[in-house]
Amino acid sequence: MSTSIQRPEQRELFGHPIGLYILFFTEMWERFSYYGMRAILTLYLVGLTTDSNPGLGWTNMEALKLYGWYTMLVYVMSIPGGIIADKVLGQKKSVLYGGLILIGGHSILAVQTMWAFYTGLGLIILGVGMLKPNISTMVGGLYKQGDVRRDKGFTIFYIGINLGAFLSSLIVGYVGEVIGWHYGFGLAGIGMAMGVALYAYGQKYLAHVGNFLGDESATEEEKEALNRPLTSIEWDRIKVLMLSFLIVIVFWGAFEQAGGLMNIYTKVKTNRILPDLLPFIGGLEVPASWFQSLNAFFIIVLGTTIAGFWAKRKLKGSESSSLFKMAIGVIIMGSGFLFMTAAAAQFDAQGSSAMYWLVLAYLFHTIGELCASPVALSYITKLAPLKYGSLMMGIYFAMTGFGNKLAGYLGESASDLGEYTIFTGIAIFCIIFGLLILAILKPLKRLTHGAEDDEHVIETA
Repeated sequence: MSTSIQRPEQRELFGHPIGLYILFFTEMWERFSYYGMRAILTLYLVGLTTDSNPGLGWTNMEALKLYGWYTMLVYVMSIPGGIIADKVLGQKKSVLYGGLILIGGHSILAVQTMWAFYTGLGLIILGVGMLKPNISTMVGGLYKQGDVRRDKGFTIFYIGINLGAFLSSLIVGYVGEVIGWHYGFGLAGIGMAMGVALYAYGQKYLAHVGNFLGDESATEEEKEALNRPLTSIEWDRIKVLMLSFLIVIVFWGAFEQAGGLMNIYTKVKTNRILPDLLPFIGGLEVPASWFQSLNAFFIIVLGTTIAGFWAKRKLKGSESSSLFKMAIGVIIMGSGFLFMTAAAAQFDAQGSSAMYWLVLAYLFHTIGELCASPVALSYITKLAPLKYGSLMMGIYFAMTGFGNKLAGYLGESASDLGEYTIFTGIAIFCIIFGLLILAILKPLKRLTHGAEDDEHVIETA
């Protein structure tokens, strides 16, 4: 069995189904909890046990190793989460159960013992695995096939993700670093509880999306799609999706240095004292975790602008396929690491590096992310066969997890090779990789069999 990803009759708000905004705010609070915890995790692990706010006293390599395994498993669990939705629960119930598990995981992290620490991380891994792929697939189900608004809908949804990340980096980051690590972990749990409450309230706007197709809600078309073998066109589309997942691994392997190596670099090697020229706040030290909010802030500011640019380009007939946008995103994101190369060079020369290098790096990372990540989510809902909708989304997030693990390995290697070498190597590799994707773009697009060729605005109300 599978879950519904196409239900056309829905009320709209600001040109999109109302259900999009319910999912927007649900995901916002889920990401508030996840990114809030992520912003302080490595800092807590490497914090000295003798500090007034004691950490665990781990080495940087030990902390980055755990970070890599944890972030990988969080997303790899999306595969069983997608299978459970397709075969047993449906996306809607899977999101709810995942949210409840996440509340338990974040709450247990507030307990100051090692058993609670590992138990909490385990529950968060399970909860994200249930929630993450299924809520994203539900967003795709709000739009008919061929609706050009789908990519922009995913970008709006993505802004919700990053609004939660932005707030959490500031609020949970401050509480964790200044007041106490475990208070920060507990605050993340409160955010998840708010997300679950909102999701439960908004069920009336999601009545026709995410249902388990084993019940009476399935249409005859959906039932037929579940029981017939895949066509040759569907197999070709699966092939190109699998190839696109390689882009996902490369992108997140580089991008996720933010929570690991770049986070520790910010803490240890960046001059975070605001200049005295700034009125009222000159001389203050910026918490390292606050830099995690830059990416989210830039997404909130730039998200709809970049989505609008690509939509207009599409309607004008210019090249704007998902694979094209993803390749451009990898190139732009990789270019951002050149600013971290400059930061590392400045540190080697002066013993400290300026904050503006981080700001510029996060800006380029964000522009690249907006070209690649929400587009990839939308792409899966366009190409995935109906009966494997959640599974394919789960595989996407699993590839994100492998990218996170790769990021951990790269971060660990900085202990031997140095940050300058790692940042420069990432930049060069990403730029070359993106150019290679552009070089083989035409044969890859042929495998989609025109899935994106006739996109236009389709009314759903």
